[in-house]
Amino acid sequence: MTDLGAIVDAFHFIRPWVLLLVPVIALLWWSARRAHVRRDVPAEGIAPHLRAALTVGAHGRRRLEPIDGVAVVLLLVSVGAAGPTWSRVPDPFAAQSAPMVVALKVTPSMEATDVAPSRLERGKQKIRDLLELRAGARTALVAYAGTAHVVVPMTEDPGVMVPYLEGLSPEVMPQEGDRAADALAAAEGLLGGEDGPGGIVFVADALDPADVAALDAAASAVAVLAMLPAGTNDRGLDALAAPVVPVTPDGSDVRRVEHTLNAAYRQALLEDGAQPWEDQGHWLAIPAALLGLFWFRRGFTMRWALVLALAAAIAPVRPAEAGVVDWFLTPDQQGQRAFNSRQYRRAAELFVDPLWRGYALYRDGQYDEAISVLSRVETAEAAFITGMAALKSRHYRDGVRAFETVLARDPDYPGAAENLATAKDIVAYVEHMQETSDTGEDRGIGADEVRYDNESGRGVDTEIEAPEEGASGLLTTDQWMATVDTRTGDFLRQRFALEARQ
Repeated sequence: MTDLGAIVDAFHFIRPWVLLLVPVIALLWWSARRAHVRRDVPAEGIAPHLRAALTVGAHGRRRLEPIDGVAVVLLLVSVGAAGPTWSRVPDPFAAQSAPMVVALKVTPSMEATDVAPSRLERGKQKIRDLLELRAGARTALVAYAGTAHVVVPMTEDPGVMVPYLEGLSPEVMPQEGDRAADALAAAEGLLGGEDGPGGIVFVADALDPADVAALDAAASAVAVLAMLPAGTNDRGLDALAAPVVPVTPDGSDVRRVEHTLNAAYRQALLEDGAQPWEDQGHWLAIPAALLGLFWFRRGFTMRWALVLALAAAIAPVRPAEAGVVDWFLTPDQQGQRAFNSRQYRRAAELFVDPLWRGYALYRDGQYDEAISVLSRVETAEAAFITGMAALKSRHYRDGVRAFETVLARDPDYPGAAENLATAKDIVAYVEHMQETSDTGEDRGIGADEVRYDNESGRGVDTEIEAPEEGASGLLTTDQWMATVDTRTGDFLRQRFALEARQ
């Protein structure tokens, strides 16, 4: 279903009984308008030139009367008071974009250069653009050829995905082939762990006809970003019922893919009975107020009022004219609009409410700033976001304390107990590694200075003096770093090969 179809389907009035005022207003308007209708002067027995002289306002009578403007204003106010709505109030603790899995085809055919610089490299660029467009929404990455492998599980941090994305090449795949159905199964497995419906986007240059039926029958929304030059067709892609978006030089293809896959998610949000409906009646107050400005003018005509109202509606408002926006929206309302548009940095600058400001900072990746702002809010929601920000910034002990605070304020807060257990497991793992870690002193390998979190008294506090460069039998820093293989592609090759054998 398209966005327009979803809006039409969801449109209703929160307070429909207020619409009973509409026929009353119409009746009053008809009665008042009828009184203004001029009765024609009888033509019998009066010369035409005398009849014209005795008739007042024959050529200057207004077609629109002040009562017409009053009726329009009353109708706008009544409809607005009825509470027109077509959307739910957004949940501040739920993602505003559908969870998405990107399935990238990594085969020799994707290295063709008919799409510059190559089909594979252009596909990687498009995936990075998609991550930037989604602004922190939950996204996973699957690579496939003859086998399919989960490269990165669901994450809100696009920075985690980019290094792995760069390491993908046909050489790291254990088997050649085109098994899109296997990639679909892996993607649906990832989406199965999400709270709401999600989408799958395939970035590929071709589709095996044998996999078309599986993609068309997928439980999740599927779209394909076709990495083919203009005018090139593929039998499998042509037979697919799911949307196939051709690659473009600009970002219109990525926006179309994101828009398509989010349609089902927005429809699911509309069906979520836990969230109240968002009253949109306030938008009708603006034209009503503009029309009402002319009431104090004697002899005004609605013709000019309509022209000015139309000009105000279509005139572009430049961002620099923030003062005009302040006339109609509070800073928190402006921040909410920016937040809904996933402009989290801008939202954090606009919000006054510390809970919303802290959550916007969290969604923007400013975790330390979010923790500082949320410290003044003593609610379970604030503590939960603080705990998530602490984990993201690797302050695991602070995360444990924050989730304990959540449970103290609300023992039934969703997700708090699970996150507390996860944070404790991370702390236990870190402390175990401290106890068993090898500092490398027996081989002459050490860091400049190593300090471990020993808050619980486990492990040993250690300070290691770095050896002087050039000392006999010791490696310099450059020599040590040269012995470390940090290429992501080699890591992925070994991991994929192990998964394929299993």
